[in-house]
Amino acid sequence: MGKTGKRVKVAREAFAGKENLTVEDAVGLIKSNASAGFDESVEIAMNLGVDPRHADQMVRGVVTLPNGTGKTVRVAVFARGAKADEARVAGADIVGAEDLMETVQGGTIAFDRCIATPDMMPIIGRLGKVLGPRNLMPNPRIGTVTSDVKDAVGAAKGGQVQFKTEKGGVVHAGIGKTRFESDKLVANVRAFVDAVSKARPTGAKGTYVRKVSLSSTMGPGVSVSVESATGN
Repeated sequence: MGKTGKRVKVAREAFAGKENLTVEDAVGLIKSNASAGFDESVEIAMNLGVDPRHADQMVRGVVTLPNGTGKTVRVAVFARGAKADEARVAGADIVGAEDLMETVQGGTIAFDRCIATPDMMPIIGRLGKVLGPRNLMPNPRIGTVTSDVKDAVGAAKGGQVQFKTEKGGVVHAGIGKTRFESDKLVANVRAFVDAVSKARPTGAKGTYVRKVSLSSTMGPGVSVSVESATGN
């Protein structure tokens, strides 16, 4: 078994015995122990009382974080003609139609968010097996299939975060960077939790939000009081 590094050991000791903290205390703990040699992301994980294997218990949505994510998001847009031009002006990194489809089918996916105009859905439909598992499939329910290309690209670039339940009913996302001021991270956490709470599916029974945890990219996780996270 490999040795535990000094940085990791110190962080674990700082987190030992601490749980069910307020959002403010959890953010402060994470920021004070983020000692990796790069600007770590702050990540949230929510354990929900749902079984995503059932359609009426799937949780999916989108939220625009008030203070952004701190990440550069590469956006691809499937569009033609004037809408393709609109996407480029709005700042899309990649724009195309059949040519972009062929690129993706060839295994090159150089983007973090995918947007499509409605007329592109026959093309997008062929990419389900490639984009679906990566949570990149455009979907009208979360605004990534739209004729309003300008606003969609702007939102994707400006701090919009998509979420979807994974195996075990967990929702996970990055909600900022450790360089952010504490109050900005706290606001982002509560905005994300609020969006997930409002996305409660009809099939969810009993306790919906069971646990909320925060961590940095290279640091330990810490549980957060559900009451504090939801603002109750």
